[in-house]
Amino acid sequence: MSEIVIDVGKRPIREINEEIQAACKTGSPIRVVNTLSRHNLGIGLPPGVRIHFEGSVGYYCGGLNTGATVSIERNCGWAVAEGMSAGHVTVGGYAGMSCGAAMTGGLIHVKGDSGPRCGVAMKAGNIVVEGKIGYQSGFMAHQGKIIALGGAGHSCADALWAGEVWVAGEIDSLGVDVNVVEPTAEEVAEVDAILEPLGLVDSSRNWRKMISGQRLWYFQSRDAGAWLMI
Repeated sequence: MSEIVIDVGKRPIREINEEIQAACKTGSPIRVVNTLSRHNLGIGLPPGVRIHFEGSVGYYCGGLNTGATVSIERNCGWAVAEGMSAGHVTVGGYAGMSCGAAMTGGLIHVKGDSGPRCGVAMKAGNIVVEGKIGYQSGFMAHQGKIIALGGAGHSCADALWAGEVWVAGEIDSLGVDVNVVEPTAEEVAEVDAILEPLGLVDSSRNWRKMISGQRLWYFQSRDAGAWLMI
């Protein structure tokens, strides 16, 4: 099946996305070129689509993905794959702030570092970052796993709900209401099952698993000092 090539350049974003959606209906793989770090590319992609963005992209690329396989050759701006419900998104370089914000399913794989608040308010799914995650990553994550292989910035896992943050490497500081626990062998095996298809399993890693301390689950105004621990 022949590849469909879509040129971005300085064309209107709505026109480009309409062209991408039309190409999705053909079942052919899609390559998007001359991206110029434009914002809002590839929004609401349907299941079964394979799309590759050459170069770097701007904000919100791959947002609301419902099952497409998306690859970004280099870097991306804020909120890549925001609100995605299914699919697989790969970022070849750096991912900006709020990677995977409010996602409800699927997998995001960042080969470089990620910016602040990676996985903010995520509801399900998994985020794997080969490098370091930025400050306040995991903030108010309700479900799912953030797995960082290269350490974490300040205020890590701040105000977690029921999500998990796994870190191999140095952590600059922990956020509010975080418990660091020793993972069981079964839990490590679950993480390895996520990493194995990516070729990232390493049995020598010293994992730190962060979960909610549950103090803020029952927050009352008289306990406001709990929010001031950062």
